[in-house]
Amino acid sequence: MTITGVKPGQDAPIILTPGDPAGIGGELTIRAHKAGIGGFFTINDPTYLAATARQMECDIDIREIASPADYNPDDTALQVLSTTWAEQPVAGEPNIANAPQIIDAIARGAGWAQSGECAAMVTNPIAKAPLLEAGFSHPGHTEFLGSLAPPRKGAPMMMLAADDFRVVPITVHIPLSAVAPRLTSEMIVDAGRLLAQSLSQFFDIAAPRIAVCGLNPHAGEQGRMGHEDDAIIAPAIAQLLSEKINAFGPLPADTLFHSEARKTYDAVLGMYHDQVLIPLKTVDFFGGVNVTLGLDFIRTSPDHGTGFDIAGKGIARPDSVIAALKMASRMARKKI
Repeated sequence: MTITGVKPGQDAPIILTPGDPAGIGGELTIRAHKAGIGGFFTINDPTYLAATARQMECDIDIREIASPADYNPDDTALQVLSTTWAEQPVAGEPNIANAPQIIDAIARGAGWAQSGECAAMVTNPIAKAPLLEAGFSHPGHTEFLGSLAPPRKGAPMMMLAADDFRVVPITVHIPLSAVAPRLTSEMIVDAGRLLAQSLSQFFDIAAPRIAVCGLNPHAGEQGRMGHEDDAIIAPAIAQLLSEKINAFGPLPADTLFHSEARKTYDAVLGMYHDQVLIPLKTVDFFGGVNVTLGLDFIRTSPDHGTGFDIAGKGIARPDSVIAALKMASRMARKKI
């Protein structure tokens, strides 16, 4: 079957990057293909991918393509644009020698998505440590992709989504001790604007309801547990409301994520990474999708990591990468 929303023969394919070849990206790609998901091709070493499939006892056909234009939506084989790893990947053992190929695959995929040769890109997980050791200058995928896109206020912005549960952290890959000093009303306003626009454009939510987390316990309890909620977050919410964006808060994070509370909003703006990612991954670890908002192309990703501890064992679940492929396809159909 083809990904929902993709019309064979009419739409560009989705590019699925390899991620770290020592992780579970190859296994996820194979399982997504075996699940009947179509409309995408991947970058990888076809020989290595075939060996991975044999190890998984998955009977698949692999066909090499030379470019995105060579993708055939009617071909039932897993279509692969070939790359050569500097050193043979070993499951569970990341190798900085392969960092240039990992980075190149991401950059090429972004370029194809920007040019329209690909409808969107979905990125398999990377390991930050070996890339940084090899000279990569970005904290992660999101920041790297942001550097490849035109500047935009509030972007790049990470949103994690699991069905109708969506969360956005204002600050992302920084130490917890740095969150309060770095947080500003302008950051929150920029994020709120971009989130509201994205929810309307890509998710058909005409008037998004955005719940805004407080930073401190009990949202500061009127200054008794910190001043940031009243001095930084509340003015940002007032500004968003003045722009007809339905933002409300600041709200205590400890009562914001249970099932009844989730019915009152379309997305949550949180102040830091773990504040909002822990609840979402607890609710739906296997089905969550990481979406980068504010780029000039569509990018989604599984919401989990490289899985080095289970790589090569054939037990990695493809739920999240399948959800990411489907979401990328739906968003691509709505891209202006």
